Amino acid sequence: MTAGRGDGERFGIGLVRDARRHRIGLVRTRVSVQFRDVDELLATLAAGADVGDDESVDVLTHSLQCCALLAGVEPGDRELQVAGLVHDVGTVLQPRHPRTHARLGAAAVRDLLGARVARLVELHDQAKRYLVTTDPAYRHQLSARSVETLRLQGGLLDPVERATLDADPDLPAALALRRADDAAKVPGVVVPPLSHWRGLVDRLARSAA
Repeated sequence: MTAGRGDGERFGIGLVRDARRHRIGLVRTRVSVQFRDVDELLATLAAGADVGDDESVDVLTHSLQCCALLAGVEPGDRELQVAGLVHDVGTVLQPRHPRTHARLGAAAVRDLLGARVARLVELHDQAKRYLVTTDPAYRHQLSARSVETLRLQGGLLDPVERATLDADPDLPAALALRRADDAAKVPGVVVPPLSHWRGLVDRLARSAA
């Protein structure tokens, strides 16, 4: 999807380079980061055009597809839509760490975008485990990479983990995010570019301040 790749220039190539340098530093030091402003977040998302994560599309394309799908099925839930946009930002910051990328991404966006967006980002891998545990047919909907990372992320839930998720009020939204995550891996699909979501992210950041 070529539209997404142009956003690296739109948000400033210097910011994208800063995001990549930040990512490298994060891998070396293993410290968590917190986005200071929307420009920094969007530059990091744009840098996802160069991160593949062994899927059929790059991370930016995947994130844009995920956000667009959620806007279609949950048009009134702007926090869920933005969570779809940023759910894999941890993979851009620290590639090839599937076991920790959800927690890393949640920590990075919490101060900027609020507790609920962070919670949904944190839950999107646990939602995969929940669906595999409760629906045996769901595993067959996963990409090969998602099946591989499922083991690293804990595999099937134990009864205590399942009961904890069943009691979580954000579980339905997390499951919607997870299903969009699984569907958002189609090469060549035309969806709105990153710049389209700038206003929504800005409004959410202001409300979370």
